[in-house]
Amino acid sequence: MSARTPLRPAVARHGWAQALGTVLAGLVAMGVVAALGLWAAGAGDLPVGAFPRVVTATVVTAVGGALEVTGNADALVGTDAALSVLPLSVTLTGALVIGWGFLRPLRHRAVAGAEELAGWAGRIAFLWLLALIGMAYAAHQTFEISLGEGLLNDLGDLLGIHPRIGFTTDLGASVLYGLLWLAGVLLLALLVSPGAPLPGRLLRCRESVRPAAFTMVTLLLASLVIGVVICLVVAGTRGHASRTLAVLLLGLPNVAWPALTIGMGATWDGRVEGPFGLPMPHVLDQVMRTPDLSTVNLGTLAEHDGRVWWLPAADVVLLLAAGFLLAARSPARTPPWRLAVHMAVALALTVLMIGLLGRISAHFGLSVLGIGNLGGDLSGRVFLRPRLWGAVGLAAAWGLVAGYLGALLARAVGRRTGAVRGRVPGPDA
Repeated sequence: MSARTPLRPAVARHGWAQALGTVLAGLVAMGVVAALGLWAAGAGDLPVGAFPRVVTATVVTAVGGALEVTGNADALVGTDAALSVLPLSVTLTGALVIGWGFLRPLRHRAVAGAEELAGWAGRIAFLWLLALIGMAYAAHQTFEISLGEGLLNDLGDLLGIHPRIGFTTDLGASVLYGLLWLAGVLLLALLVSPGAPLPGRLLRCRESVRPAAFTMVTLLLASLVIGVVICLVVAGTRGHASRTLAVLLLGLPNVAWPALTIGMGATWDGRVEGPFGLPMPHVLDQVMRTPDLSTVNLGTLAEHDGRVWWLPAADVVLLLAAGFLLAARSPARTPPWRLAVHMAVALALTVLMIGLLGRISAHFGLSVLGIGNLGGDLSGRVFLRPRLWGAVGLAAAWGLVAGYLGALLARAVGRRTGAVRGRVPGPDA
């Protein structure tokens, strides 16, 4: 009997077909989520042919693309508008789907060469580049603006003025930021997944970086689960089901993740004026509708709704659980103080990411013969930005405490149950 070669786990090929499937799956998932969210927000009433382009523009902005607002700003009509906001529900959907597609052919592997990973990522990046260019050219639309009632409407009828405003994409910026977004997604997928292979020189990341990255992603997803439950309860008790669905499908992380930082004591600055609103709780809109710059933190929110004091309580539970999870996934020999440092650094970077991605800025103004920005439906402004470094410092402090206490808790549980703590999962985990 001839000797048989030991069986090896089947490894899926990762060629052009698999790369195309990954890119298409990500685009379809983002498109579906964006379309459903926009439909729930009332965009289904847009003129024929506009809805698909608005969906495409939403997907472009979700991956960091830049929209440019256009209008017929001639001698009689002037428009001034800008929009900067990421629909993070769409962003997260694309990241999860593309990350899963990137890792799937690499399963059952312990180590992968840098050249192999670069080649696989390069195929996805090339097809993603083509998709970005196509979406950037497709994402443009123009709408006619109603001048409303009163003086401006009379002037418009008298002079035959029909102001129009629309949007298009900045091709260069959209391609650049879209590729950077993809690179971040693929890198984060390698860092987070317990069974993803790494080049031999990066195997040390299994014990230091990977547990912390996995813990932070789990923390962010857990905060979204809580947000979903709250939204469903609000929709069931207060109505507004379509508006709630729009928030869930377009901007749930835009609500839940800043709330996570506010629960830690962070402060955001913002303002809402005109017809614009935010896809956020009514209490936040109340706080921000002031004549001057508004301060958004636990104190100002509690003046309108005392239930916001549940935010720090929820943060305590979430962060202690995150500290426990970090300790449970780290090697048992890691001392508690080192786990506390890992938790502090990881949470500070996470809050930094929330502060950079969660900013909102939009304004719109219209003038006819120099008359405009008179309020009503003709002008508006909304912005929300964090006091970033203060929030990062608070996150580091919370991380030190939660990481240390979580490590002590994991050690106590391990002693009580006799479980082996800190096993770094292998490729079959």
